[in-house]
Amino acid sequence: MIFDNQLVQLRIEKAQKLQALGYNPYSNLSERNTSVEKFLNVNDDVAQLEEKRAENRHYCVAGRIKLYRLMGKASFLKIEDESGLLQIYLARDSLKEGFYNEIKKLIEVGDIIEVCGFPFVTNKGELSLHVKELKLLTKALSPLPEKYHGITDKELRYRQRYLDLIMNKEVKQTFQIRSKVISLIRRFFEEKGFLEVETPMMHPIAGGANAKPFVTHHNALGIDRYLRIAPELYLKRLIVGGFEAVFEINRNFRNEGMDATHNPEFTSIEFYWAYKTYKDLIELTKELFEYLFDHLKLPKLLPYGDLEINFDNFTQVPLIESLHRIGGVPKEIVSDKKAIIAYLKEQHIAVSDKLNLGQLQGELFDAFVEEKLIDPTFITDYPVEISPLARRSDEHPAITERFELFIAGKEIANAFSELNDPLDQYERFKSQLDAKDAGDDEAHEMDEDFVTALSYGMAPTAGQGIGIDRLVMMLTNQHSIRDVLLFPAMKPLADETKQENS
Repeated sequence: MIFDNQLVQLRIEKAQKLQALGYNPYSNLSERNTSVEKFLNVNDDVAQLEEKRAENRHYCVAGRIKLYRLMGKASFLKIEDESGLLQIYLARDSLKEGFYNEIKKLIEVGDIIEVCGFPFVTNKGELSLHVKELKLLTKALSPLPEKYHGITDKELRYRQRYLDLIMNKEVKQTFQIRSKVISLIRRFFEEKGFLEVETPMMHPIAGGANAKPFVTHHNALGIDRYLRIAPELYLKRLIVGGFEAVFEINRNFRNEGMDATHNPEFTSIEFYWAYKTYKDLIELTKELFEYLFDHLKLPKLLPYGDLEINFDNFTQVPLIESLHRIGGVPKEIVSDKKAIIAYLKEQHIAVSDKLNLGQLQGELFDAFVEEKLIDPTFITDYPVEISPLARRSDEHPAITERFELFIAGKEIANAFSELNDPLDQYERFKSQLDAKDAGDDEAHEMDEDFVTALSYGMAPTAGQGIGIDRLVMMLTNQHSIRDVLLFPAMKPLADETKQENS
C-alpha cells in the first residue's frame, strides 16, 4: 500500500501539521484569475518599466510546485499549470506576519498552490510573480520522481499516465494534438454535410470486420452480447433508412494480440456516403489529409523514426500488382494457389493449405509488401475472398472495389464501394461460415437482419474506416500505439493478479 512508504509518511505528517496550524491541506476554494501563459503574455512589457515591476497589477495563479529553492528569508519556486511554467518569489516580509516561517518547510515539490501578487523581472531577466498571498490547495503525499531524470521506465509511464503527464511535457503535447486531430476530423465531415450518429456498442452478432470479439452478458435480457468490433453494419442500415452521408467517431474492441500497432480497444472513424464509389473516397481522403496538415500547421515532409514520410506523394497500386512490383514476388506465381504455398514455405513463413487463393494473396501482401509502403499508398482491388462486405468489380468479379491506405508500413484506412446486392451478401456470409468451420476464428458471422435490411434497397454507397490512433502515431512521430493512448491495456502486475484471484 502506498501509505506504507516512509517518504509518504513524512508528507502525511506535514499535512497533519498544516491542519494543526489551521491550514486546510485540501482546500476547495480558489481565486485563480489567470493562467501562467496569460500572465506571461500580458506582462511581457514589465521588463521595459523603470523599476521592472508592476505593483499596481494583481494576479492569482495556481499550479503544481515543480522546483523549490529555500533560501532563509526568501524562496524561489516554479509552479506549472496546463499552459506553462512560472517562477514565483516568496519573501518573508511580503507575506502576513509569521506565515512564511510557518509554511516554508511544510510545502514541497508536488504540492498544488495558489499564489497572488504582482509581476516583476528578476536580475537575471526572468518575468516572475512576487507573492503577496499563498494558499495550499492540495498536499501531495507521494513525492515526484527526480526532476532531471523524470520517468524513463515505459511500463511505469503507461501504468501511471497521470505521473507521466506531470513529469513529461512532450507527452501532454502528444495528447493535445490527438484531441485536435479528432476535433478537426469531426469538423471536416460536418463541413462536407455528413451527419454524426451513434450506434450500439453491444451487438447481438460480432459483425462489420473479421476479428475476435469480447463477450459480455446482458443480465436484463439474459443473453450474451459482443462488444463492438466495428460499427459498419449499423451505419449501412442508416443508409438503407435514407440518410445519405453519416459518420461515427467510435470506440471498437477486438479480443486479439497486443503489439506496437494493436490495442484491444481503439478509436476510429467510419463514414458512409451514398451515390459515391471507393474512387470518390480516395479523393476525399486526400482532402482530409490536406485539411489536417493545414490546420495543424504541419510540414508535408514528416519524420517518423529513421524514415521521412512525404505527404505530398500519394500513390495507388492494385494489390496483385504490388506483390511483384513492390514485394518482389515472382509474377508467375501470384495467381497459383499451390505455387504461393510452396513459395511461402520456401521463405520459412507458416501457411495453412486450407487457405483459398485470395487469402494466400493476402498472406503474400502481409509478408512482402506492407512494411515497404512508406509514403501514403492506396492499395486497391482486393480479392473477393478477403473482402466479404465489399462490392465486386463489374469488369473483374474476382476482385472488389476496395482500397486500404498504408503509411510507414502500417494500415491507416480501409474503404470500399459497398456491397448492396442482398443475394450476393448472403452468399458471402455463408462462405465466411465455411471459413469459420475450416478454422478461421476471425471469419464474419451470418447477419440475417443486415441481409433483410439490404433487401429493402441500399443506394450505391462507399464507406471507409480510418484508424485514429495510428494516424496520430504518424503525425506525432510515435512508434507504439501505447504512446497515443492515455490508458493503454497492460498486463496485470503480480500483486494485482493475486488480488483478482483472492
